Amino acid sequence: MRGERGKIDKKFLGFLIAIVAFGLLMLLSASGPLGYQRFHDSAYFFKHQLLYGLLPGTILFIFFSWLDYRKLEKYASVALIGSIVLLVLVYIPGLGMNFGGSGRWLNLGISFQPSEFVKIGFLVYVAAWLAKRHEHEAKTLQEGLFPFLLSLGVVMILLILQPNTGSMAVIVGASLAAYFIAGAPVSWFLALGAAAAGLVALLIKLTPYRAARFLTFLHPELDPQGIGYHINQAYLAIGSGGLFGLGYGHSRQKYLYLPEVAGDSIFAVIAEEMGLVVALMLMAVIGLLVHRIFVIGKATADPFGRFLAVGIAAWIGIQTFFNIASMIGLMPITGVTLPFVSYGSSAFVAMSIACGIVASISREKQLWHASSSW
Repeated sequence: MRGERGKIDKKFLGFLIAIVAFGLLMLLSASGPLGYQRFHDSAYFFKHQLLYGLLPGTILFIFFSWLDYRKLEKYASVALIGSIVLLVLVYIPGLGMNFGGSGRWLNLGISFQPSEFVKIGFLVYVAAWLAKRHEHEAKTLQEGLFPFLLSLGVVMILLILQPNTGSMAVIVGASLAAYFIAGAPVSWFLALGAAAAGLVALLIKLTPYRAARFLTFLHPELDPQGIGYHINQAYLAIGSGGLFGLGYGHSRQKYLYLPEVAGDSIFAVIAEEMGLVVALMLMAVIGLLVHRIFVIGKATADPFGRFLAVGIAAWIGIQTFFNIASMIGLMPITGVTLPFVSYGSSAFVAMSIACGIVASISREKQLWHASSSW
């Protein structure tokens, strides 16, 4: 029997609101010089995020939080087909738009990044696909691994060709996390990890820009004014912030020195203005949000809800790690945003939908009989 609908998990909602509020506050500061230089309005990016990110994101969050998430399971195939169609449309002249050498945008009356919505669409498909299979089926090659890799492979190829390796890695990681919870053998993940390492090595070898990024990751000092400029400016920002920062609004690197200052690089501005202590606090709150989503997924008795919650938690966690790790030199710059903090309406809206679904999952009665411990 289906449980009665309850209230949204308060801890999850509290962590989410805290991250969004802090993100908007830092976006207002980080994007000021760039907004004034491009549009003669230092609050341009902040207002754009409010109008095209927060407003529709909040509406969609509320809608999906009250919608019975189990209804989405019926549209899993539509979600997969829709995801593939969105990625294919990028290559159609007049619809796809190229920015910075990458064809990652669509213009369908409004401009948006389809890969951000593919993240949630493909997770819905994967969760429904896993929920329909018994545990022993998920552990077989013919009924489990091969069909899973086929659908995942199509999405991967379309993202690699854009190129959008960062989003591809996030989707792969989130999908594998859901599959792992479904009971797939650990040996498969070891084999897939080795295959992924081989694929990354091949992509680096075949594409000059990826090779340049990897070389910069290993030796950022070799070309400080060229390919290494981005990471070196990030180092300067983070290093100059110290423990307690230069103070809100007092970043020096945001004055047109640090590339993508409102997007991929906003963590560097946070570290510069607010210091290591606040940067670590932000990471901790995002970590608590991810953990709470895992708890919500574990508490629900519905397999579809469990797999979907785990996938969304992995998505937020992996994307956060990729963004911050690239800013502190633990991995090459990937181009992925910091969830709910970086500028970008597509990413904000897509993640708002995902968190609305998590809120819906948390409203199941089963959760209120589960342990509330961390």
